[in-house]
Amino acid sequence: MKAVADPAPVTFRAATAADVDAIVALVESAYRGDASKQGWTTEADFLDGQRTDPASVAELIGRGHSRVLLAERDGVLLCCCHIERLQQDGRAIGYFGMFAVDPAQQGSGVGRFVLAEAERVAREEWNCSEMQMTVITIRDSLIAWYERRGYVRTGVLKPFPYGDARFGIPKRDDLQFEVLAKPL
Repeated sequence: MKAVADPAPVTFRAATAADVDAIVALVESAYRGDASKQGWTTEADFLDGQRTDPASVAELIGRGHSRVLLAERDGVLLCCCHIERLQQDGRAIGYFGMFAVDPAQQGSGVGRFVLAEAERVAREEWNCSEMQMTVITIRDSLIAWYERRGYVRTGVLKPFPYGDARFGIPKRDDLQFEVLAKPL
């Protein structure tokens, strides 16, 4: 039997302005529309409209103490996330968001690698003591995925931005976020 070569390794880099359109396309494919239903992170059943837009992504790339982290294999974008260094109660914390894995790559482990790299950046480069994120509370399987990686539900709830189409068009009226946190 012929041996199959290992795939090229996943590499990480910070996004630049030249990456904005590819990032928007990746995020939209992971969360909205029929294409997103290939993967398990889709929000298409409870949100329509956009998940992000070029102006929002460009703003994140240009913001201080912020990084849009890209994971690629052979120059192909597989996954992205946004991490940011914030101050909370006199300490540095990391915020993790805009996490999107190409639906065809979901379940391959690339998401775990990206989350670990984001945590490393927050801990080692920014001296953050904790990583936080917000997740829509009805996303039980996603919350369970984060819990398996050491995140805990804090009980801190935040309202969904109903009426702001920049965050999508809700198909239900019970959406809210919960803060998840993990010590670094």
